[in-house]
Amino acid sequence: MAFRKWKNFAVAGSGAMLLGALAGSAVADDALKLPELSARGADACFGRVYDAAHLKAHPKQKVARIFFLYGHDPVSHPNEEPMANADTSYNGFLTTTVRGAKTPQWAGGWCNHESEDGKSGPIRCGMDCDRTMASLKLDDKGRLILTDVSSDLYLDAGSEDELGEAEYDRQALGSEDDNFRLNPMPAATCKAEFAKIDPIDPALGAPLRERLKPDQPFCFGRDYDAAHLNSHPDQVTQSIRVFRGPVELASFASGGDVANWPDGADIAVSVTTRKNGAKVTQTYSCQGEADQWRCAASSKMSNFSCDISQKEIYLKRGANGTMMLANPNSSLAIVDMCSKAAEGKTKSDDKVYRLEAMPQSACAP
Repeated sequence: MAFRKWKNFAVAGSGAMLLGALAGSAVADDALKLPELSARGADACFGRVYDAAHLKAHPKQKVARIFFLYGHDPVSHPNEEPMANADTSYNGFLTTTVRGAKTPQWAGGWCNHESEDGKSGPIRCGMDCDRTMASLKLDDKGRLILTDVSSDLYLDAGSEDELGEAEYDRQALGSEDDNFRLNPMPAATCKAEFAKIDPIDPALGAPLRERLKPDQPFCFGRDYDAAHLNSHPDQVTQSIRVFRGPVELASFASGGDVANWPDGADIAVSVTTRKNGAKVTQTYSCQGEADQWRCAASSKMSNFSCDISQKEIYLKRGANGTMMLANPNSSLAIVDMCSKAAEGKTKSDDKVYRLEAMPQSACAP
């Protein structure tokens, strides 16, 4: 897929699910270079909603609604910052809703002419890993014809073996989901359709980069009681704190760039495990990525001697002033971060935490 997403992980102890955050980039203003789709460089929308008669006549077509936008990113929210050093060439966005589904699925990529000069020949919209999202052409009535749409458009490579034939067939598009003929529509129509994918939750409020200031400390955490731990035997964490204190503030003040906040911001994460009650503190260096912070483990205040720079956690705003912390790949010091046990995805029930704001004294060393 063209965009990184924060995968769904169970919140430690709550049973809730956290929707992945989009880390895609906005399309550069000069990226709209297909005049047949957008003569004036404005966003161009094409779509179709199939009626009951059509779907009855095409039982192997799963797609009931389909929209294609050639233009700027219609999915990321206005208050999200672009990912650092992101590719800004993505300019084609496809969303479909299958029969009976309440929300659309979507894919994004880049669309160009398949020719040496990039100005002639068929138009192909590609995605990462050299995959094709669709081939495009206009008919004599200005309608957009989409072909070469793969049945596994929204699935990862190798999903057929991983999911099994029955589940793969359920998640994949149908055998008649190709050769779509879409009508020109106002750009606002496409944007309204894409807005259904990840609607803004008013309870989330401002993103972390606005709520948390470069020169102000913060402390978030959670302590799990015996009743909670008894009901979650696979959870290792007994207590957790995420904070910026005097050390982290001084580090950013001496070398940080306020204009690019939170890039370069250090945070500390302290974890007390239920096994032996020992508290371990690990420092992470963060950068802004969409509406979340992507934080890599650093050697500062580290109890580990191996290279831990690839150990990452993600911070995201939660509802009503909370903070979400994701640990998808054994990136918290609940085990020795240099050990075999810390390789790969987190296997315990310590994947996503919902943390409450606490007084700074609760995060004191």
